[in-house]
Amino acid sequence: MTDARDVATETKPGTGTDTDTHAGGEAGAREAAGPPGRRRRRRLSPWVEYPLLAVVALVLAFLIKTFLVQAFLIPSGSMQNTLQKDDRVLVDKLTPWFGSEPDRGEVVVFKDPADWLAGHPVTPPTTVQKALGFVGLMPAAGEQHLIKRVIGVAGDTVECEGTGPLKLNGRPLDEPYVYAGNTPCSDDEGGRFKVTVPAGHLWVMGDHRQASQDSRYHQDDGRGGMVPLTDVVGRAVVVAWPLPNWSTLPVPDTFDAQD
Repeated sequence: MTDARDVATETKPGTGTDTDTHAGGEAGAREAAGPPGRRRRRRLSPWVEYPLLAVVALVLAFLIKTFLVQAFLIPSGSMQNTLQKDDRVLVDKLTPWFGSEPDRGEVVVFKDPADWLAGHPVTPPTTVQKALGFVGLMPAAGEQHLIKRVIGVAGDTVECEGTGPLKLNGRPLDEPYVYAGNTPCSDDEGGRFKVTVPAGHLWVMGDHRQASQDSRYHQDDGRGGMVPLTDVVGRAVVVAWPLPNWSTLPVPDTFDAQD
């Protein structure tokens, strides 16, 4: 029986010359090089590979945030009980790229259209928050966004009188999502209105009607309280965090009769 050492020192009969796997031997060189036509790939050093993987991951996260989905933090209770303060929601940013527009009943995130957040204190973001904002796990630092429910789209007439109900195109809406104890309309200045939504705009309201500074209370902002479609970031589709609050955000059936 021969062992590995026997193979390594085997010679051709009559020559006494080692031709197999000694270092520097021709056969050994061919074996080390692998099959003809193939070259061994050099493995990157961990000092290069790991930072490169981190950069690729950040780029992918940035692209996902920009074109697919982005996380947003709910800063107030204006959408209770649908959304709670400090919930994280995921916003679909892909659908609008295919020409879809927000519809009645959807919960949407939009940029502050006309200084609606003026006077609200803004806490400067930390370095960690800036990093999370860059990759889409939090709103980008310095950006001002709001989240409300779409009530009216272009051509719709929305009206409130007294404590309600809220009417859409003359029909009273059954609104099961309105915060318990709230009335659909508010009998105060701004809470009484009748508006028609112009093309390219939305009329939005919070589910916590008596705690939401929405379209009703910005009718003197130069746009009549309307939100331009160009300011809409996307539709909130799921509450992702905290886990006990996980839920989807479907369109209520109450809006089906409007189609």
